[in-house]
Amino acid sequence: MNRSSCAPRLAALTLALLCFLSPGVVESAGVFTFINQCKTTIWPAAIPGDSFGGGGFALRPGQSAVFKAPAGGWSGRIWGRTGCAFDASGNGTCATGSCGPLLKCGTSGATPVSLAEFTLGGGMDFYDVSLV
Repeated sequence: MNRSSCAPRLAALTLALLCFLSPGVVESAGVFTFINQCKTTIWPAAIPGDSFGGGGFALRPGQSAVFKAPAGGWSGRIWGRTGCAFDASGNGTCATGSCGPLLKCGTSGATPVSLAEFTLGGGMDFYDVSLV
């Protein structure tokens, strides 16, 4: 991937594809590693986001963050947002992937957005990557 041409959809897809799941054990949790390989800050988002920075957070160029999904299972969406500006209270806007005026997302991102959907637990884990 050419870092100088890191398009918003590619940034979100890169985030999704850089998620790693831990080996399956009966009560293990999925471990997700987010790595920003773009030259600009991105704002990953997740719903439900309780285990993922409250649903949204900033990730500066070259920075990474690791989160664990709840043990026993988790089902949700993860995507990247770009061009965001938030105040100290977490209110603001994003150019892509916006989930409303908040840093911490409670709803899915606005289309078009690349996102990854995961269902963990129940003996098998599933994921898909979509442009919606």
